[in-house]
Amino acid sequence: MTGPSTLQLDVSRETGTDAFVDSSDTPIAAAAAAALRAVQQHHSEPFPLPSERQVLCVANQKGGVGKTTTAVNLAAALALRGAEVVCIDLDPQGNASTGLGVEHPPGGPSVYDALIGGCPLQDVVVASAEIPGLACVPATLDLAGAEIELVAMPDREFRLRAAIEGFESSAHYVIIDCPPSLGLLTLNALCAAREVLIPIQCEYYALEGLGQLVSTIERVRAHLNPALDIGAIALTMFDGRTRLSEQVAQEVQSHFGPRVLSTAVPRSVRLAEAPSYGRPVLTYDPASRGSIAYVEVARELAARCARNDSRSEES
Repeated sequence: MTGPSTLQLDVSRETGTDAFVDSSDTPIAAAAAAALRAVQQHHSEPFPLPSERQVLCVANQKGGVGKTTTAVNLAAALALRGAEVVCIDLDPQGNASTGLGVEHPPGGPSVYDALIGGCPLQDVVVASAEIPGLACVPATLDLAGAEIELVAMPDREFRLRAAIEGFESSAHYVIIDCPPSLGLLTLNALCAAREVLIPIQCEYYALEGLGQLVSTIERVRAHLNPALDIGAIALTMFDGRTRLSEQVAQEVQSHFGPRVLSTAVPRSVRLAEAPSYGRPVLTYDPASRGSIAYVEVARELAARCARNDSRSEES
């Protein structure tokens, strides 16, 4: 497998697209503008579409690993390449909703209504105003009490699964952004999903607690959702200048082998800035390193889903 040190991490500078506007009067600026056009053309290539709806959850009980950033930008990248995508924000903080520019005031329509009130998802889904084909089921602070309310409810682990199965939508992908915990909300996501995408930051404590998550996934597969699998591991916050990032990447690859995506997501100022503007980095700065990395992450996942479809048809 190709290691992160040889990945697509140095293909662009951390600079905004505005730097290339009306600046083609010098050879350097003209070359930069040509490079930007090449990047944008690369970003517009369609990805293969799955033959049936793919339900993925992005989970890691450790906070600060790029989980929501991955969910938001993966959803945006797939939608920008021709797929219809719904991102379900299952974190009471509502960061995925914010990152997609979707308003989520307390008391407003949200995933809480689907989990607790039995409201159809199509009644609470909000289409993205910026990216065609992308929609979000927002989270509000009401969701913070859902863990307690779910305890006494029948089929408490399968509330989200039932909502997705009854979802009247032509979406190719449903991507669930889980909270940073292993409570009933995350359990609902694991029971609803077919695959788990685990983001792991390339830092010292990367593997701390990961065993607990893997053990939970195995128990859910054994007792609640036999179709569940660890679909992919995404390396985030990769810094090729440090030996530590390389060591963590090698450690993760030794544990998970081919499940580790070959594209590592670098540390990026633009990735950190984009949510404050209510936008994925792919539209905030399409030429940034973080944007290009998430395009490649989405490309790998789309290709894997297409291969899985082919194997299912053959069998």
